[in-house]
Amino acid sequence: MKLTRLWRKLFAPGGGTDRGTISESMNKEVFLIVGLGNPGAEYAHTRHNAGFDTMDRLEKHYQVTLGRKAHQGILAEITDGEKKIVLCRPQTYMNNSGQCVSELLSWYKCPPDHMLVIYDDIDLPPGKVRVRKNGGPGTHNGMRSIAEHLGHTDFPRIRVGTGDRPEGGDLVSWVLGHYDPETQKVMDRAFDKAAEAAADWVQHGIDHAMQVGNKA
Repeated sequence: MKLTRLWRKLFAPGGGTDRGTISESMNKEVFLIVGLGNPGAEYAHTRHNAGFDTMDRLEKHYQVTLGRKAHQGILAEITDGEKKIVLCRPQTYMNNSGQCVSELLSWYKCPPDHMLVIYDDIDLPPGKVRVRKNGGPGTHNGMRSIAEHLGHTDFPRIRVGTGDRPEGGDLVSWVLGHYDPETQKVMDRAFDKAAEAAADWVQHGIDHAMQVGNKA
């Protein structure tokens, strides 16, 4: 009964809430930006967490803090005119990233081409950024998980190059390792560039974001 009275009060004339305002908010065009990585202090700023590090820059760009726990991730929502931008760090660990991503797409009723995934790529040199409309998951376990849960990989992505391990080196130790000081400087610039391309994608679309992100 209390909820019913509150609802009537809110929507009564002069009640301060407008049905049109709520409808307008619900109908905003949604853009998801998902940065892949592993949660936990022991994984912070490792090669595999390039997506999380890029998300740090996007938090500053949009002046928000990811803090709401939902859909197996940590989220922030930003309203920008007719657009709703959702930033997310999945908390499933990398190999199960698809669980979070599939829940996000379902909850926000968002078409795949309105989701951008940011992740590390050992096949690109350290600091190299590549923006693409779509493509396969390659050897990346996070992207493989997303492909498994969605049944496709037809969505935009930003790959941030970390470089491959030395010949004969262990892959797991490499991707969970940290950068040396000089490489860290290169990567910091790459994270800035990836975040710039992600924000550009929201405003201008993937073709324009590719021009921004893929330029030397």
